[in-house]
Amino acid sequence: MLRKKVPRLLQVFKRTSHCDRQQYDVIVVGGGHAGTEAAAAAARVGARTLLVTQKIQTIGALSCNPSLGGIGKGHLVKEVDALDGVCGRAGDWAGIHFSILNRRKGPAVWGPRAQLDRQLYREFIQSDLLSTPRLTVWEGSVEELMVEEPNPEKPGRHQVTGIRLGTPISARSVVLTTGTFLSGSLFVGQTSSPGGRIGDAPSSAGLSHTIRERLGLRTGRLRTGTPPRVVKNSVDVSLAKLHPADLNPTPFSFINTQTRCKPEEQLPCYLTFTTPAVERVVRENLHLNCHIQQDTKGPRYCPSIESRVLRFPGRQHQVWLEPEGLTSDLLYPQGLSTTMPPDVQLRLLREIPALHKAEIHTPGYGVQYDFVCPTQLSPALQVKSTQGLFLAGQINGTTGYEEAAAQGLVAGLNAARSALAMPTVMLSRTESYIGVLIDDLVSRGVTEPYRMFTSRAEFRASLRPDNADLRLTLKGFEELGCVSSERYKEAVRVRDTLQDAMAALQSLSALPHIWKQKLPNIEISENKSGELTCMNLLLYNDVTIEMLASVFPESLSPYMEFSQRLKIEAVYRPHCDLQKREMARIQREETMLLPEDLDYFSLPVSLSQEVREILDRVRPTTLGAATRLEGMTPAATVNLLNYVQRKEMIRFLKTSLLLGDDCKVAHANINSNF
Repeated sequence: MLRKKVPRLLQVFKRTSHCDRQQYDVIVVGGGHAGTEAAAAAARVGARTLLVTQKIQTIGALSCNPSLGGIGKGHLVKEVDALDGVCGRAGDWAGIHFSILNRRKGPAVWGPRAQLDRQLYREFIQSDLLSTPRLTVWEGSVEELMVEEPNPEKPGRHQVTGIRLGTPISARSVVLTTGTFLSGSLFVGQTSSPGGRIGDAPSSAGLSHTIRERLGLRTGRLRTGTPPRVVKNSVDVSLAKLHPADLNPTPFSFINTQTRCKPEEQLPCYLTFTTPAVERVVRENLHLNCHIQQDTKGPRYCPSIESRVLRFPGRQHQVWLEPEGLTSDLLYPQGLSTTMPPDVQLRLLREIPALHKAEIHTPGYGVQYDFVCPTQLSPALQVKSTQGLFLAGQINGTTGYEEAAAQGLVAGLNAARSALAMPTVMLSRTESYIGVLIDDLVSRGVTEPYRMFTSRAEFRASLRPDNADLRLTLKGFEELGCVSSERYKEAVRVRDTLQDAMAALQSLSALPHIWKQKLPNIEISENKSGELTCMNLLLYNDVTIEMLASVFPESLSPYMEFSQRLKIEAVYRPHCDLQKREMARIQREETMLLPEDLDYFSLPVSLSQEVREILDRVRPTTLGAATRLEGMTPAATVNLLNYVQRKEMIRFLKTSLLLGDDCKVAHANINSNF
């Protein structure tokens, strides 16, 4: 059931006008998607949490595209929601155009997506945070991190103990979610100015200094951009292709059965294309664009129109005209990200038929910013060399709201667990797209802004949007401590009901000729031997739960609430069964920890110098992470595995109750076998 009463912003701001204490368990720096999820997750775990942001009114702001989800990204939103995150519920509240992308393909790669009302989304996020117990929000700019000598009982060269906001504020854990604000610069044409978003200053230079100089972290430089915002009334949408929303909006959140926006109230999107004249304008004015001439890496999967023209000359490029809100008079031309001078941007727009009279409300611009090479992080998103410091979002080299939100949730819950003297946790790539995202980052690093796709996950048949609650909600409550009891009880109900329904489908059967009589429109071969269960029938594309319930009404009618989920479960069950053995192997590798103090250059095993350098630079925390490093050979993996197993067995024998000759013999046998 969708429910949320959003208070007036004036009332919200009044509650956050001052900081009521000088010591917290967790401090989160930054109020974007990563920061809001991190702060909310830390508070849910039970930590006294402070969220610090430069401007309270920009918490939850959609800096670029007013949308949520998509192919791969929609999986992340569903998983964040399954762990009781905020963005899925906010999307259901603020969505104005819902659609499932990739619907022609299997449900495992469907992409739930929604266009959002910017104002409604921001209001929901702010209201939710301000009503979260144990969470305080404070407006201010962090001058620097407080760094001290490390705790000698824990690994690391430094320890972060808080932040400085004029006065010091202490914390056991700090989460940095600086987005594009870390040494950020804005670019339009040949001009540049400091900033992380138009109208907002970059983060304090002291913060960048602390990261690079005090902590010695390796950093790089990335870039991104945004298109101009166009006045809606100046666009001739009759010259573009209409794309209506889905007739039945699909909510992101597992606790919602409907969206706030009624089906008939949804706004359409429109599709148009660039023309040869657009390419001509771009090429004639490249000399006026200093942003595109930089060596800084830009986003491969959301490139500027300048990059598209240079990479793919002579092609038409899609431009989606997307609404920015129910009452907004602006359209967002997705696909026209540009940093050309404003007058050139206007010329470029008007070379597209639907935009031949377009007026620009806000010009597009580019952003360049620092990021921290993510191979310096553990799977808990903690900086390996610095106790108490966690990073999430674009500071780790990713792009997109959804990737940031997923990292924020993991960093926030681990920062809280660390502060409360609980062990940090990780999500495996075998159980979630969040695990795939983080493992890719910390194991492989980035050379360009990272974006999630379904193709990055090895176990897509199991990691579907529809079953994220079954995969993660129970774990989130029982092991991670970040899920409410209300959501947990609902997930248990869903799990038990689906199990009962699957058992019923498996137990109900009939001979092929009987099925042919009951379902005459379905082509069922009568030559099949033996009975066919309802589960068998669901493998037919045209067979639905409703059809089967008409044959066995007493047994199946109680499960109509989950008709689509049951269909998907039945179709994917054979594929999931085949994946279980491979997943078990990966999980065994993931759980085999590599000692943090390994000196890879002196290990008495057969490893090439290149492999030793890779392992020493990245310092993977598990064998599974090591196997996915670029340059890691199968032979090197086996040799490393044997060494770690041998060391673990020796350690076990030394600490076991084996005494005297028995222990010596066992020790000798181990040495002879390795």
